[in-house]
Formats: sequence, structure tokens, C-alpha cells
Amino acid sequence: MEMPLIPPDSALACCAPLAREPMTTDQAEQVSGLLKAIADPVRLRLMSMILSHQGGEACVCDLNDAFDLSQPTISHHLKVLHQAGLLDREKRGTWVYYKAKPEALAAMTSLFDVVSGGPTGK
Repeated sequence: MEMPLIPPDSALACCAPLAREPMTTDQAEQVSGLLKAIADPVRLRLMSMILSHQGGEACVCDLNDAFDLSQPTISHHLKVLHQAGLLDREKRGTWVYYKAKPEALAAMTSLFDVVSGGPTGK
């Protein structure tokens, strides 16, 4: 199985699946930042809501009511996901629309691929 194309600015651009070869300290630090971004319960819910929203994208206005948080707090969490390379964003009028980056999600999934990764996949 080929590795998916990973954006060069992604924290996952550095890494083969975990089971293929041991990570270096630098690689582990890069990837841990991405995993920390998605490990927050609010951000994990936001990713789920965006991915499951019609068309795979959602406006901040579609997400606010699901949380007992202010709009600036939701925007902050979305910014963290965007900066981690998990979301694309597009401003339309006064609202910002978010869409998951399929290549980043595929790369994150492949990070945990043990079937084609290495010794445990033999």
C-alpha cells in the first residue's frame, strides 16, 4: 500500500507508519502536536461535526449551538485544527467555512497502519 500524499507543511509529512520503523525524537514531537490538537474533546467533536455535516463542510454558525461555549472559543478551537493542518477554511461573506483535509486524515490514519507497516503486519 502506498503512503498517501501528505502536504509538506503537515506534521505527518515526516513519518512512515509507526509499525514500519521507529520514530526519531523530532518526528515524535511533530506528530504529538497534531495528536494533541485533535485529542481535545471540543476539537474532536468539531472534527466529527464537520466531517458528518452535509457536504463535509460546516460554517462556524452551524457549529456554535452544539456547545455551551462562546463563538470566539469555538473559533479558537477551529483555528488550532486549521493550524495543525487538519482543516481548510474559506471565508464567505461574514462567515468562515471549514472542511477537513482528506490528505491529512488519510496520513493520520496511515500512521497507525499495522497491516502494511512493518513487523506486526507480516
